[in-house]
Amino acid sequence: MNASASSREQILDRVRAATPEGASSAEEALRSWSGLPRNYVCRGSLSAQSRLELMMERLREYDAEISECPPEELPAAIGAQLNRSARRSLVAPAGLPPEWLLPGFKWKIDGGPENGGLEIGEIERADGVLTACFCGVADSGTIVLHHTAAEGRRVLSLLPDWHLCILRASQVVETLPEYFSRARELPSAPALVTWISGPSATADIEMTRIKGVHGPRFLHVVLVRDQDAQASANEDWKENEENGVDRPGTR
Repeated sequence: MNASASSREQILDRVRAATPEGASSAEEALRSWSGLPRNYVCRGSLSAQSRLELMMERLREYDAEISECPPEELPAAIGAQLNRSARRSLVAPAGLPPEWLLPGFKWKIDGGPENGGLEIGEIERADGVLTACFCGVADSGTIVLHHTAAEGRRVLSLLPDWHLCILRASQVVETLPEYFSRARELPSAPALVTWISGPSATADIEMTRIKGVHGPRFLHVVLVRDQDAQASANEDWKENEENGVDRPGTR
């Protein structure tokens, strides 16, 4: 045995000695997992409005652009952002609501490889992409895609230079553990998850920042102020009032 192999075995022996035996069954593994200490923050404390403000603040820190609208004005908001961007050729997943696909633009609909989806070259040549999302994490300003029919396969949100993403206020949570709590409520775990924290960017050893290396250079988010979020805000204010905190404008 050469010196390299010997050193490797020594390291592995130490790992084995420091690591307890693995679980003998799924039930034992679950009991072990349930008994792990969880001393981190599992739930946020911000009001619904403060949570949305934090999400927008984080996104702007990443150089993402933000616009807001009520649900009934979403198609108009999408049209406004598309016209403002001067982009005309766009890709979109097949599961988007038809009213989002406004006339006057060249839409290329992708149903995925199993349904005769777009070729890589077609996606790459598009001016941009429009998708929905699963969740937003305010603490880090992260948008989470589970690549459902309305979010599209991963290549759709990686190759185009410009990404317009629709995020509903009711989808925004404050902390990462709250996202995982929502994900556990799904009928099945997502096969793939993409985390987007602003436009793609990286820096070399000289700290020269370059955008668009691993994904779109430009990210625009339309935050939809849906009714669920308003109901959540009302609950937050109800709790505040019970604690002696006034709703703005009441005095």
